[in-house]
Amino acid sequence: MACFIVPGTEAIVASIVEKAVASKEDENGSAKKAVAEGKIPWKQKLSWLTAMLWGGAALLALEHIWHGEVVLYPPFLTAMSDAAETSVMLQEMSTVGVAMAVTVTVIWIAMVLIADHVPAIKKKLAGG
Repeated sequence: MACFIVPGTEAIVASIVEKAVASKEDENGSAKKAVAEGKIPWKQKLSWLTAMLWGGAALLALEHIWHGEVVLYPPFLTAMSDAAETSVMLQEMSTVGVAMAVTVTVIWIAMVLIADHVPAIKKKLAGG
């Protein structure tokens, strides 16, 4: 019903953090230094997270629109028109929505850890 709101909210927060990190990295030149060292700057890593979250939230929202659970007129979420359905919606957000947001974040953490270790692996394979 509204599980897309949780990853969407995380996407908003991650986007704000991404902009702040990008500004800081551009200011102190650490992004250029990381690229020169063959590493991936944090602003790039955070852009992966925001892309995953925004994409997932958008697809979920479209799916909910398709099934008529989200409409383009108030109250927008059809579950908001009935108190019993509102509690079901909140339950779904707190279980499914949180689980989806956590899963995307855990996958992103794995991506970052792998990306951080690739230069070292390449160096070992090259004999250095």
